[in-house]
Amino acid sequence: MSQDYEVFITSMKTKTGIDLSLYKEAQMKRRLTSLFQKKGYRSFREFFEKLDQDQDLLEEFLDRMTINVTEFYRNRSRWEVLENKILPRLLKENQTLKVWSSASSTGEEPYTISMILSRFMPMQQISILATDIDEGAIERAKLGIYAERSLAEMSTEDRKKHFVKDGSVYKISDVIKKPVQFKKTNLLADPFDSGYHLIVCRNVLIYFTEEAKDRLYRKFSQALAPGGVLFVGSTEQIFNPGQYGLVVEDTFFYKKM
Repeated sequence: MSQDYEVFITSMKTKTGIDLSLYKEAQMKRRLTSLFQKKGYRSFREFFEKLDQDQDLLEEFLDRMTINVTEFYRNRSRWEVLENKILPRLLKENQTLKVWSSASSTGEEPYTISMILSRFMPMQQISILATDIDEGAIERAKLGIYAERSLAEMSTEDRKKHFVKDGSVYKISDVIKKPVQFKKTNLLADPFDSGYHLIVCRNVLIYFTEEAKDRLYRKFSQALAPGGVLFVGSTEQIFNPGQYGLVVEDTFFYKKM
């Protein structure tokens, strides 16, 4: 690791609490170098000096560092497993469900969960915590306004039932929004609540080092209630779930033993 980047990592951790050393170095370095060169800076040192003084640039940096690529029902077949297999079992064993969308980005994931749960229970019984490290993404999620491409995997029935088209965008209904509570959280640094029946963490862990992933799997396992499920992304299979007290319930679904 170049000294320039190493100093940048230490400075950013002090300033924001975010530890960039826990992200895969080559990917992170490439993304950030592209950003600072585009802005006309020549080094990480020069870039940090500007970040330290310019709040707008700092927010843009945080936005670039977090990867907000998401859509409703992303990898739809996995959501069908959640709806047809995982949730019926969880609801048979629990009267209410404690649910956490742990990297909620711009809201598509927690709102997808809300739509699915609405088929099983009255909306007033549903409570979903949605967290992300990026405050800008959280603010966009709270608005609940989406471009058509975000709805590509959604059924026509769901689109009609839960959205109102307004010009070229779609607004999600207040009924689906209401059960979702948003909160800023740094997964690697902040403590987790416990007793969750479902934790969804998809398409985030691929950006972390093996050490960071190991730490997160342990934290997620501790946050789950017995019989609770961790639902991960389609590139994030856990190869030895037993070491975290988890067993495979279906592909990309891990049950707490």
